Amino acid sequence: MAAGPETPPCPPLVLVHGLFDTPRVFDRLDRRLAGRRHPLLKPALPLRFGVASIEISAQRLAAAIEAAFGNAEPLDILGFSMGGVIARTWIQRLGGHARTRRFISLGSPQLGTLTAQPWPRRPLAGIADLKVGSPLLRELNADLTLLQGIDCRSYATVFDLMVVPGWRAVLPIGPRRMLPVWTHQQLLRHPAALDPLVADLLRP
Repeated sequence: MAAGPETPPCPPLVLVHGLFDTPRVFDRLDRRLAGRRHPLLKPALPLRFGVASIEISAQRLAAAIEAAFGNAEPLDILGFSMGGVIARTWIQRLGGHARTRRFISLGSPQLGTLTAQPWPRRPLAGIADLKVGSPLLRELNADLTLLQGIDCRSYATVFDLMVVPGWRAVLPIGPRRMLPVWTHQQLLRHPAALDPLVADLLRP
């Protein structure tokens, strides 16, 4: 019997952490993937507790991606919390759309969060970028053209106390799924979140 066609390998996967995290926040997800998404890049971004603007962090992400994979290889990217907005800024403002196959936003304040409202832009530019109606988010959400050729998906929880209200933690394009977990942190810890994430990340 002739062998069937092999499933083409997935492109590299980039995981972008959030404000108070390090790449270790993805350890459980990484273990669940069990080497089935390789190569895998988890850059350590110096977010400086929100002092660095989203734009600067996106530039650092761009440099890490280029150092690992050059400037043209297609890839998938998942951003958690602030990391999702950083990834999106790279996609829409720094040319990342040209090489992104799939973009997964996980608990990211793509529509802003009320928890960022009290914080001043100086010195907390990165947090201020996440305010509802911030100039950055207005720009990103005003023109979705560069996202339309990308498989965009959002995962969030309505009970999120970091992104308030939780329903704002979604992209304005693509499928959205509210996960049955109780906290922001459980989005990367609880099986009810990890199971659908792993299934999505292993899609051809």
